[in-house]
Formats: sequence, C-alpha cells, structure tokens
Amino acid sequence: MWEEVRFLVDDYVIAGEKILDLGCGNGRLFEFLRDKKIDYIGIDNSEKLIEIAKKRYPKARFQVADVLNLPFPDNFFDKIYSIAVLHHIPSEEFRLQFLKEARRVLKPGGLLILTVWDLWRKPSFRKKIYKSILLKIIGRSKLDFYDILISGMGMRDFYFHCFRKRGLEDLVKKGKFKIKESGIITVPLKKRKNSNFYIIAEK
Repeated sequence: MWEEVRFLVDDYVIAGEKILDLGCGNGRLFEFLRDKKIDYIGIDNSEKLIEIAKKRYPKARFQVADVLNLPFPDNFFDKIYSIAVLHHIPSEEFRLQFLKEARRVLKPGGLLILTVWDLWRKPSFRKKIYKSILLKIIGRSKLDFYDILISGMGMRDFYFHCFRKRGLEDLVKKGKFKIKESGIITVPLKKRKNSNFYIIAEK
C-alpha cells in the first residue's frame, strides 16, 4: 500500500463503520484498516486479484463484483474508498455510473474518499496526452479527450483517463456529491516526484 494515502484512513475512519473498498485489487488498502474495528468489504472485478486478497487477508471479506452495478442495498455504507480506480473507467458515462452507484449505497451524510493519478505531472505522459488530443481533433482516435493507452510493465494498451484536479471536482459534483475537501498527494521518489489528486465527498 502507498504510505502517502494513510492519512485518508487515519483521519476519517471511525470504529464500527461499514466501509466499502471499491476496486480493492489485491486488498492493499485493508493493510491500513485491519486494526480499525470496522465492518469491511472489498470488491473488484478481477477474480485473480480477489483470490490474492483472500489469501493475504483471510479474515477480511472480499468478493468479485461490478463497480457499475453494486450488489448492495441503498444507504448501506458509512464510507466508500476508491484508491486509483476511477482513472481506469472509460467514458464519462461510465464514470458517472460509478459515482451514481457509490452514492446509492452510501448512507445519507456518508463519505466517498477517492484518489486518481495525476499523469500530467510526468513529461512522458504529457506527450502521450497531447498526441491523443491531436489524434482526436483530426478524427483518428475513438478515445475521449484526455484518454491514453499505456503499454509496459507487462501491460498492453492499459487505459487511463488523465484527470486534471478541476475536471475531477466537476465530475464528482456532477455525480451529485458535495465536495468536503480536495487536494494533491505528493509521492516522494528518489529520482522524481509523482502526485495524485484526492477528494473527500459527501452524499
């Protein structure tokens, strides 16, 4: 788990809450939640990642599910975490559906706590973004503006939507959330800095 997002858990989680980890992957966020005395559920659409999560954290609850069609009743969770997930969801239509479902299963006054990568900070990614914009303008790309496909690290054509902070805030507001806090998380690395945008939003 990325240590720099720990404050999103330590500053907001309250004992006894029902918490959904939306797009939990291999269960990495649970590392920060395991001692918090909360009712935790992690979901992901990858069966293999859910298998890994169950092996790593056998006492936690994980299940395969679609983030666009959540298998939970209305007003069920106190908080929803979504760490580095939203930028992998293609099209504004699906991103709004993601937010609609998150809002549906949150209790009134519940919080959505999410992060996305800030790919504009990296020069190599900025070149890809500008190229994708040009291809879109001249009609040679079916992707939306600010969408890119990345290959490398064992991945091919891995989809990212390249959010700017204002664009992320506007999307969350369009999803009928009230933004309580937003900001930038800086990730210190030896050679360069990375950053993520984060939002705390209330139903």
